[in-house]
Amino acid sequence: MSFLRTALASAPRVAALSATSASSSSSSRLASTSVRAISTISPRAGVQQSPRLASSSTRPTIPFSSSSSSLQISIRSLSTETRSKLDDITKSAPLVLFMKGNPDMPMCGFSRAVVQILDVQGVNLKKMKTVNVLEDEEVRHGVKEYSDWPTIPQVYVGGEFVGGCDIMLNMHQSGELEELLVKNGLITDSNPQSTETPAQS
Repeated sequence: MSFLRTALASAPRVAALSATSASSSSSSRLASTSVRAISTISPRAGVQQSPRLASSSTRPTIPFSSSSSSLQISIRSLSTETRSKLDDITKSAPLVLFMKGNPDMPMCGFSRAVVQILDVQGVNLKKMKTVNVLEDEEVRHGVKEYSDWPTIPQVYVGGEFVGGCDIMLNMHQSGELEELLVKNGLITDSNPQSTETPAQS
């Protein structure tokens, strides 16, 4: 009987020891798991990463592709080629007109107006070169950058940019256009000054 009482009295202590051991084992596993989790935290971002992401962060960085640099170089090269092309065109004749369409069939009212102004001024068509920008997108957009002028038509005289439709109309009305055309040999002076000495009576 005394043995039974001793066994019953010691049972709570055994249960407590078992619970303590189980708790200790669980805490040990939890601590081990926490250590592994902490080891995967990025020191820079301070956020937890998965082991796969953590291992990938140690891989060597692949250099950024230079395709964008090559594209920029090709654009600059194209711009240079276009500029050289426009240099040749603007100097290919005493007067060069960039327009939409051609003198016989202008494709916009502003181009038609410039053709009419030059016709009224009496410009010799053999001394004038026209460029239909609708046939060449590179020239159509490039000439605007070339002259720093946003619209078509554009007129060049002696290789120099004169202006578009509004400027040509203003110069025509003021007489400046006639002077410019005479100076560049595109028309003859309509009011030549006489160099003859008046006859004495």
